[in-house]
Amino acid sequence: MRAGDAATDDGRTLTVRVPLTVRKRGGRKEVVMPDGACWGQPRPRVDNTMVKAIARADRWKRLMESGRFASVTELAEAEKINQSYLCRILRLTLLAPDIVEAILDGRQPPQLTLAVLMGPFPSSWAEQTQAFLPR
Repeated sequence: MRAGDAATDDGRTLTVRVPLTVRKRGGRKEVVMPDGACWGQPRPRVDNTMVKAIARADRWKRLMESGRFASVTELAEAEKINQSYLCRILRLTLLAPDIVEAILDGRQPPQLTLAVLMGPFPSSWAEQTQAFLPR
């Protein structure tokens, strides 16, 4: 038996303690094993919140470029959302293609969340990739 394991006096029950952390990611809870634990290749986890935000940003950008709306203010009124929120989401159209692809495939690192993307990020695609998708 290892440290942290315990058996009862009758020898029929075994208690095993496994250190782990539970984190919220994309509105779901995810179990994170301690460093060094090997569970094989992690399954891709598509973060629907980020995918929806990227899709909205792309749609709003196309609406602006088509001339359907002359300003962000008009688009925000038509969508019945806050202009500030619309502008923050529109910034996602400036993300590097490899970052967008990783998000859509569910290959983004756990620390890359929509809250992180809503903050300031570099304008250079190479710097974005280095910051958000470290190798």
